[in-house]
Amino acid sequence: MEPEFQDYYDVLSYNLESYKGEYAPFIDNGPALFKFLNDLLISKELTPEYRLKISAAIAYYVAPMDVIPEQIYGPYGYIDDIFITAYVIRLLTDEYGYSFLEKFWEGDKELQAVVEECYEKSSEILEDKIKEVLDFVGL
Repeated sequence: MEPEFQDYYDVLSYNLESYKGEYAPFIDNGPALFKFLNDLLISKELTPEYRLKISAAIAYYVAPMDVIPEQIYGPYGYIDDIFITAYVIRLLTDEYGYSFLEKFWEGDKELQAVVEECYEKSSEILEDKIKEVLDFVGL
């Protein structure tokens, strides 16, 4: 029997759906942010420079042994993934603005509110690991 292929978004959603820990209010945004990055790559308006940044953030989600690996830390391991996503989205807003980005957002809450919450909370938790995360991605 062949193994069934699962979309990474589905895996991510499954991994986070039962998490009820301290960081759940912003970690729960992980799947929607991951999908947003993927959907955003469809836009022909993005420059190659920003496509690379988005691709780096997507790759960070799926890297098995990043700065805080999910295999070791469970849902807590998605904090660095969410940080790099929020970081890249904030860079994108400087160039394109939230009105452009909102066209690709399917989350329940306003994109800007989600990004700012995720950025602030993950930055507080990561503190001295922020440089390590940015270096890992090459940003």
